[in-house]
Amino acid sequence: MITLATVSPCYNEEAVLRHSVDRLTELFNRMIADGLISENSMMVFVNDGSRDRTWEIIGQLHGENKFVRGINMSRNVGHQNAIMAGMMTARDWADAVVTIDADLQDDIECIPKMVNRLNEGYDIVYGVKVSRQGDSFMKRTTAQAFYKIQSSMGVESVYNHADFRLMSRRALDMLSDYKEHNLYLRGLIPMIGLPSTTVDDVISERFAGQSKYTLGKMLHLAFSGITAFSVRPMHAIFYIGVIFLLIAIGIGIYVAYSIIKGTAVLGWSSLILSIWLVGGFIILSIGIAGMYIGNIYTEVKQRPLYHIQEIL
Repeated sequence: MITLATVSPCYNEEAVLRHSVDRLTELFNRMIADGLISENSMMVFVNDGSRDRTWEIIGQLHGENKFVRGINMSRNVGHQNAIMAGMMTARDWADAVVTIDADLQDDIECIPKMVNRLNEGYDIVYGVKVSRQGDSFMKRTTAQAFYKIQSSMGVESVYNHADFRLMSRRALDMLSDYKEHNLYLRGLIPMIGLPSTTVDDVISERFAGQSKYTLGKMLHLAFSGITAFSVRPMHAIFYIGVIFLLIAIGIGIYVAYSIIKGTAVLGWSSLILSIWLVGGFIILSIGIAGMYIGNIYTEVKQRPLYHIQEIL
């Protein structure tokens, strides 16, 4: 019988915390009665610099509920770093950790299935979304597009998987060896290479409040994932540059031919169009190269990913 910890990053989640704890408590009691997990299992809520009463509520729930533990970050460090802080802390308390967002839009009935897969010998169990009806149209569309772009860029990840997963202590110990600062756990964890499998995850609607994962945050995560695990954008720049060179040669041949035939027409339209086209490509190229250089800049400073202010 294993000791299980769920880890949930929280940013301004006061509206859903009590409801989520009630649901997880009912699930924990059922799993304990079925002999799947021990009574020492826990749910760990990581307060990621919330500006509302999130940490206060976590403290109250800790006093009321034997399963609840809390980690208070010293400031907002972002979703991925908050998950990492929770996992690295909880691995000293539990045999396995399940990461799940505090709003519990992921199907918590997958957790017993994950524990069963762990008992079958799998160290990592991914929750894979088979239905996203609980997500908005915009989030559903952008997510699907991101997974396809990510795959085309050669990033090794599990399709339609976010951050709902189970990891054994052995997998967590191996994950701790990765010291990179531009965290993209969806791409990093498959690199561990331990036995893994999936369970089907049906997304439901939020109980209350709004998702804190804005479009800007999703785009930042997408760019981080691609630039941290793929150099194909840099290769694409080279090949596009070759294409532009071939086009320029073709234009040069056409201009020479027009001069010889006496049909050349002086005009600024084609010139301006060429300047904007090539100039836009150059700026785009510099921007992509700058993203990689920015990642290198962050990595070489080796600053801590996070600081934990308090643990309940």
